[in-house]
Amino acid sequence: MNRLIYILLGFVTIVASSCRNEDIIFIPEEVEVARPEFTSVQGFYVLNEGNMGSNKATLDFYDYSTGTYSRNCYAKANPDVPKEMGDVGNDLGIYGNRLYAVINCSNKVEVMDKNTLKRLGQIEIPNCRFIKFHKGYAYVTSYAGPVVIDPDYKQQGYVAKVDTATLQVVDQCIVGFQPDELEIVDNKIYVANSGGYMVPNYENTLSVIDIETFKEVERIPIAINLSQVKSDRHGILWVVSRGDYYDTPSNIYAYDTRKHRMVATMDIPASACWMDGDSLYVVSTQWSYTTMSNEISYAIINTETMQVVTRNFITDGTDSLIQVPYGIAVNPITKDILVTDAKDYVNPGRLYCFGQDGVLKWDVRTGDIPGHFVFLGDSKIE
Repeated sequence: MNRLIYILLGFVTIVASSCRNEDIIFIPEEVEVARPEFTSVQGFYVLNEGNMGSNKATLDFYDYSTGTYSRNCYAKANPDVPKEMGDVGNDLGIYGNRLYAVINCSNKVEVMDKNTLKRLGQIEIPNCRFIKFHKGYAYVTSYAGPVVIDPDYKQQGYVAKVDTATLQVVDQCIVGFQPDELEIVDNKIYVANSGGYMVPNYENTLSVIDIETFKEVERIPIAINLSQVKSDRHGILWVVSRGDYYDTPSNIYAYDTRKHRMVATMDIPASACWMDGDSLYVVSTQWSYTTMSNEISYAIINTETMQVVTRNFITDGTDSLIQVPYGIAVNPITKDILVTDAKDYVNPGRLYCFGQDGVLKWDVRTGDIPGHFVFLGDSKIE
């Protein structure tokens, strides 16, 4: 989510908290939502961001073998941890037997056993954002500086290199301003620099880091306010620009890492993406300060042909139930599509599961601002 909007919503939280349904509190609980399924995918975790300043990041789990959805399961597994997960959950990943949760405004990566969720430690990284893994190391983007909207912001961000055996930061590489998601392709790390705190002076580049020397070797101009970057099996990076929320819309760009050039502009907005095989699944809530409204879409892009397959993969009309599509994931075995709804960003959100045919199968209440997924299963899945 855009940092500026997030900060504004932080203030809204104070006002809106009096409107919160007091019956809804984040106690650990389980609800049955679907019939059991038995594949190599055991289940998935959902990281609920929680509004900035509310200290309400929570972790949920869906168990395919029982059809049960468990809310706030981190708190249940770690009753003695003060403040539970912390403030603003921003990314989630599994490496080896550990689950890593990036907690942005708590300036830490929380490390847990991937099965029991017992806390194993934490990695202190200021204003941390996204995480990726490669050959025994975790790579984490950091805004480095405080949460401040300033066109003359001086603090560049960096990527932290973390030894996953010791959970210690062993190196840093300076990149652009406010780096968000990163991707690793052919021993290079590609980092989406946003410049999101520097409105209207956004960044517009991908930083390229040589993974062996851990030095930035290039910056590639793409578009303003970059947020996400996903790689496909063809060596293409699918890069999301948030735009400026006025005259420059959000868009998706395809950059060929082998030919070193842009190969496509999709003319489709994106808030969140998920790569599955040759399909890029996209949900969009494109906010415009000009119209003061959102443009919502649910798209699939064929990454081999670089064509938009559909702009609404929900086929049964139940997209009308979703207020603010926020996160997306695709089950690698069944191809079920998971979409989260952030609602009003203050009260609990909702998770919807659609079949491959786009028909709703089940839905369930989540924590506040459900946004990030990771599947639990064999190593190929994780």
